[in-house]
Amino acid sequence: MTRHVAVIDIGKTNAKLALVDGQSLSEISVITRPNTVLPGPPYPHFDVEGHWEFLLDGLCDFHVQHGIDAISITTHGACAALLDAQGGLAAPILDYEHSGPDEAFDAYSEMRPPFAETGSPRLAGGLNIGAQLFWQFQCDASLKERTAQIVTYPQYWGARLTGVMATDVTSLGCHTDLWIPSDGRFSSLVERLGIAEKLAAVRKPHDVLGPLLPLVAERTGLPPETPVYCGIHDSNASLLPYVQAENPPFSVISTGTWVIAMSVGGKPVELDPHLDTLINVTAFGQPAPSARFMGGREHDLATGGISAEPTAEDLHFVLSNRVMLLPALAPDSGPFKGRVSAWVGEEPDTGTGRRGAAVALYLALVTAECLSNIGHDGHIIVEGPFAGNHLYLQMLSVAMAADVFRSSGTTGTSSGAAMLALGETKARPITDHPITVRAEDERLLQDYAAVWRQTVHHQAH
Repeated sequence: MTRHVAVIDIGKTNAKLALVDGQSLSEISVITRPNTVLPGPPYPHFDVEGHWEFLLDGLCDFHVQHGIDAISITTHGACAALLDAQGGLAAPILDYEHSGPDEAFDAYSEMRPPFAETGSPRLAGGLNIGAQLFWQFQCDASLKERTAQIVTYPQYWGARLTGVMATDVTSLGCHTDLWIPSDGRFSSLVERLGIAEKLAAVRKPHDVLGPLLPLVAERTGLPPETPVYCGIHDSNASLLPYVQAENPPFSVISTGTWVIAMSVGGKPVELDPHLDTLINVTAFGQPAPSARFMGGREHDLATGGISAEPTAEDLHFVLSNRVMLLPALAPDSGPFKGRVSAWVGEEPDTGTGRRGAAVALYLALVTAECLSNIGHDGHIIVEGPFAGNHLYLQMLSVAMAADVFRSSGTTGTSSGAAMLALGETKARPITDHPITVRAEDERLLQDYAAVWRQTVHHQAH
């Protein structure tokens, strides 16, 4: 029985090691270190050796204190490691926020596959792994020859633990330009880059890569037979509990700095990359049309960081007087990219319940736009900070004419990754009952949503 799963969780801001209880999926112990980017040469890159020592020390301590039965891995996307014939790095692992790949923007754009093939929009810097590789090979003429294997980032750590090289479907399906989500195979870019023989074997996140290397077992004190699971992209780790427990169709709204809408089993639609849509790939290799906007950032900008709980009177005033916030406060992303935000009606004062109500309605309506753009069908699950905003949930339910459920806890990336080692569970990670809306409020919310959409459409023309 797997009682304790150690999860390596490398986020863009922090590197984390968590010990997750196999029954409750709660974190027994957590340690972190900043994911400080080293400046180079040859370019800004991740401090993998610092992380490695931190992880080995943490695994040793966790095993002494609690015992470890398995290891799983989750990391941010847009990251690949180029390994030499000995399994070491042929080049440092590029920080995807580095602007270097933009130097080759035009040349790379000419060779990358179309959005219709990959579901991957053209992104800045190194956010497309294909762009990273193209630029790195241009900068270092001998790099491609020195590269024996290319692995995605969760599997880099798996390789260091087990010596087994792999890539995984969720990391390849994270706007890399290298994958065709509808077919579950590599895109035409792989041949154009000349890396078909270098990309490591594609595995499912649930696969066991192998037992620990003898040196790792000796260093950590872990049993050599401790299984190491292949690993998963972090957004898909958060999605996994719902994919396992819910019957499609449904959509998950992950809220935080970014609001990410992911549709599972929805209606077929033609995605528009100009509306900040893309295709993610679930842990089971299935395409998940997705859309995003910087909802948490917009909330903070709109409220000035001062939130007040709207009263029934505040809501009635905003709805009756059609006080509206129009997109976009963070104009570099989302379905309304490039728009200039404005207020319709009298702008409520910062810190008032009226402003809080108008902002909640705005965020719900932009979320609804994201859902419509990805072919949402079925019920909607909201997790993260916005799950506690009742007015946001009500407007989302009305605007989409769908049942909206709140996540019953903070599943998070670490617990989602731990599930890879625990087999399929059907524990439903959402509240039992959908959000309710009073009949009199429902009519007002419907009218408000219709006017908001009409105004936004008119603004576009």
